[in-house]
Amino acid sequence: MKFSNRENRLPGGVFCSNRWLVKCLVTGILLMGLFSCSGPKNIAYFRDVPDTVLNTTIAQAIYKTPAIQIDDILQVTIQTLDPAATALLNQQSGIASAQQAGVATAASGYLVDKDGNIALPLIGKVNVKSKSTDEVRDDIQVKAAALYKDPVVNVRFANFKITVLGEVTRPSSYIMPNEKVTILDALGAAGDLTIYGKRENVLLIREAAGKKEFVRFNLNNSNLFASPYYYLHQGDVVYVEPNKSKIAATDMQQVKRISIMASVLSLLIVIGSRINF
Repeated sequence: MKFSNRENRLPGGVFCSNRWLVKCLVTGILLMGLFSCSGPKNIAYFRDVPDTVLNTTIAQAIYKTPAIQIDDILQVTIQTLDPAATALLNQQSGIASAQQAGVATAASGYLVDKDGNIALPLIGKVNVKSKSTDEVRDDIQVKAAALYKDPVVNVRFANFKITVLGEVTRPSSYIMPNEKVTILDALGAAGDLTIYGKRENVLLIREAAGKKEFVRFNLNNSNLFASPYYYLHQGDVVYVEPNKSKIAATDMQQVKRISIMASVLSLLIVIGSRINF
């Protein structure tokens, strides 16, 4: 197709050539594509692990048993040869706790008081603050053995709560079934990251000694497994930041710019359709 260079009068007395009009149309289309399309997303985890490797070994952080703190809730079970005594020893009250997938739940157990103690039926007070569940189990077993023959004791957290917020499928607070919980366990409980989750900058918020710790994780890197924060503590908060695509999708100013460009492009197309090439 051959374009002439003759000039045409646009509204307002502005002159333009046919070639200039075509350039405007092409430029408008390119701008629309630039602002409406998002770049590639880093969706895959652990991208530094070669996909051609059949077997590889990665160093992992050493697990440290979490210490019991004030306001924790412990589930304690004591089994004896006497069924009546066992029933008395295992009377535990329901204590309001966190939400499980958005539904309020109650944790059955013993609340650690301000002095760091729990009060067990027939056994009495047991100091548990700053101890592991294994240490508390041994302490209770010694006290129970003074009253009953061959008691079997189990101690676990009843409110091992992890909160996952941001760009995940089900943001909420979760009561984990055990105390050996990893960052991946928490994200899995929340239904994994959405396509808009920023995998290279996941934030962990932890309270320790009355202060807040902030730690960043990169899920694209296998060094995550060696991080001393790979295993979570009771009360940790995991926040997944939205990526640029989500921000652009919710940015009203961006929407306005695209709308203006679309209007200009439509006007140019109408003008071009009325000009003979």
